Amino acid sequence: MKTERPYIKAQITSKAEKAVKRGHPWVYGEEITSLSGQPQDGDIVDVFAGNSWQGSGFYNSNSKITIRIFSRNSNDVFDYNFWKRRIAYSIAYRRTVMPGPDFNCCRLIHGEADQMPGLTVDRYENLLSVEIASLGMERIKETIYNALVEVLLEQGIDINGIYEKNEIALRTKEGLELYKGWYDNGLPHPEFAVAQITENGVKYHVDIENGQKTGFFLDQKYNRAAAARIAEGKTVLDCFTHTGSFGLNAALQGAKHVTSVDISDTAIMMAKENAELNGLSDRITYECADVFEYLTELERSKSHEFDYIILDPPAFTKSRETIDNAGKGYKEINLKAMKILPRGGYLATCSCSHFMSESLFEKAVASAAYDAGRSLRQIEKRTQAPDHPVLWGVPETYYLKFYIFQVF
Repeated sequence: MKTERPYIKAQITSKAEKAVKRGHPWVYGEEITSLSGQPQDGDIVDVFAGNSWQGSGFYNSNSKITIRIFSRNSNDVFDYNFWKRRIAYSIAYRRTVMPGPDFNCCRLIHGEADQMPGLTVDRYENLLSVEIASLGMERIKETIYNALVEVLLEQGIDINGIYEKNEIALRTKEGLELYKGWYDNGLPHPEFAVAQITENGVKYHVDIENGQKTGFFLDQKYNRAAAARIAEGKTVLDCFTHTGSFGLNAALQGAKHVTSVDISDTAIMMAKENAELNGLSDRITYECADVFEYLTELERSKSHEFDYIILDPPAFTKSRETIDNAGKGYKEINLKAMKILPRGGYLATCSCSHFMSESLFEKAVASAAYDAGRSLRQIEKRTQAPDHPVLWGVPETYYLKFYIFQVF
């Protein structure tokens, strides 16, 4: 350390030191052994292990994750230019991994994986959808938003509005209120937070205000394309269709017919609108039903009308305490799908919970195949799109597991 730093020092345990050195940015409250002063919630603190500086992060005593490290360079000065550089770096990465038209609709900032803890920014053409889940980031959001708009404008992208989708339950643990709406920063914005996007050649109306998460599940972009590559001529069952994305990709790539199922009538309505937008209404049938019950009825009737089934369920677990039940759920739904498929049929299946690890999910699918008396020939094994990067040393960033099999 060359100069005295202005931040309160937080000493951490040896266990926390090992995690931090492996690249993990979180320090839990019980891992802090002492503070050199009393920081205000949302302040920046320096993290030390003995006399060794480990990084700087946002402090929040309200949160179980008490320090979120965002810098490991002791020369950093946390001003506007710092955050603009950090944003420019993240956007440059997206331009590399999401080239061409894919950059028009992608995740620009993915929280800890971009060293901006608790910040999610998705781009839908000229609208940005933002979710903030940490107090420190909330306190500097004006700086972040101004830098975002400036960086994009320098690249010829004129942002027409920033919509804050701050309804995530994690905000309450940070001591933050829940809300949503346009950020009033002088930017003109449309009356409604709706955008039309194109992904893999499929057009969608994205309702940022009322849609799940930030408006659309961008992380499955390339998985949808992979699933569609084998859909030509097949009769497809698209389960948990939400706004219809997997089914629409399959139909566009020449599926004989697609049946898309979701329990939400609102989702089905939006999926139908997207089918009409793409001229695919005559090739897709929509069913508003509980997927488990729908598959159970197909199994009971010994139906084998579908030779390709796609399973894209919501996360069955959001905590370690419910992993066992989640494993049973994943096994059950894959078991039913395998029994419905004729031998030689195809199955795309996934889990979007980081608590359901790769090995646990594979175990559930393998157990389903055993009970169904089927063998699985793996075609592809994938994860989330690279605009949702997996950061090694931070297992929480690896959450999406996606597989395509032939079942025989």
